[in-house]
Amino acid sequence: MAKHFRFPDVGEGITEGEIVRWLVAEGDVVKADQPLAEIETDKAVVEMPSPYAGTVLKLHFKEKDIVKVGAALVTIGEKGESSEAGAAESSAGAATAAARPAALPAPSSGAEPQATPKVRNLAREWGLDLSSVAGTGPQGRITEEDLKTAKEKAAGPPVPAVKIKSKYDFYGTLERLPLRGIRRATAKRMRESLDKAAHVTHFDEAEATALVRVRDRMKPEAAARGVKLTYLPLVVKAVVAALKLHPFLNAVLDDEEEEIVLKKYYNIGIAVDVPDGLIVPVVKMADQKTALDIAGEIETLARGARERTLDLADLKGGTFSITNVGVLGGEAATPIINYPEVAILATLRIADRVRADNGRIVIKKTLPLCLSFDHRVIDGAAAARFVTDLKTIFEDEAALEKATASSE
Repeated sequence: MAKHFRFPDVGEGITEGEIVRWLVAEGDVVKADQPLAEIETDKAVVEMPSPYAGTVLKLHFKEKDIVKVGAALVTIGEKGESSEAGAAESSAGAATAAARPAALPAPSSGAEPQATPKVRNLAREWGLDLSSVAGTGPQGRITEEDLKTAKEKAAGPPVPAVKIKSKYDFYGTLERLPLRGIRRATAKRMRESLDKAAHVTHFDEAEATALVRVRDRMKPEAAARGVKLTYLPLVVKAVVAALKLHPFLNAVLDDEEEEIVLKKYYNIGIAVDVPDGLIVPVVKMADQKTALDIAGEIETLARGARERTLDLADLKGGTFSITNVGVLGGEAATPIINYPEVAILATLRIADRVRADNGRIVIKKTLPLCLSFDHRVIDGAAAARFVTDLKTIFEDEAALEKATASSE
């Protein structure tokens, strides 16, 4: 019997994906666990293996289509079998896309329909006769979902609206590009963060002389390991040292339980710029690694992000994020929090800047620091104290060397 394979719930709140490439065609014979398609979620590109062996009877979507969790991707059965009639509704790989219970027969005309007052009011509002609605609730009770189903059936199939996409406006020619892939996922994540967190950004600046010296001393050892040492691994270690002093920045807010959850581990997300958006792989247990260990890991993760070969596990579990835009220049930024984390640090370009020092005009190497934080969890004073302690670590060679060499 033909079976539908549905887009599975792969966790981490993922509700949809984009079909990047089909690896099979209709009529192909496939084995169990054979990859069927490459699907891009807001986390990574993953291969979807077939749970069945048989012939591909139907591909339900085209490449570049957006697929919701629970939607039928492929129908697999015996060669020549219909892809529609008798297809078994399989929940394989779709753990959370549970099928609705079978509707009980609609109550007879002499029986009183079972429904709550709220459902009865809604039925009156929509002009529905409860006696004609099949209930799927306990003891045949009619639910709101049953009403919605009945309303949709009564309305009939929707009439498709004609969409006209203009290639011109008043001023000239337009080019329309589909919002897909990483750019689409980035847009959704940024909107979610702005909707759910109370964003505030604190700006400061650290003198970077000690940071430059420590990096210069570490570069020969890094080169011997075959690692290109940037400032970022040193920043990661300094941030971890500061987070240990300020645990509320290494936390999440559980809205449902109304609890602030402090993380007792330090997984640092590193924002990586890719051609079509932003990916944030995570350096796990950064407190237990040296700066040189982290340098090698960041190289590997960044390469995987650009080549789209990262595993989903590489993108999970972050507790605090860093976005380093220094190589691109700039003096300040307002980074958007990587929700559900409560803070993110942007580091700008280390450069010679004119500053006042005890009444004298001097040139100093400085590092701009921009900390965005969720004001629901962190007050402005707490954010300022965190950045002040972070600056102290950056500006003290002994403290910075201790932090970068630490692998607790």
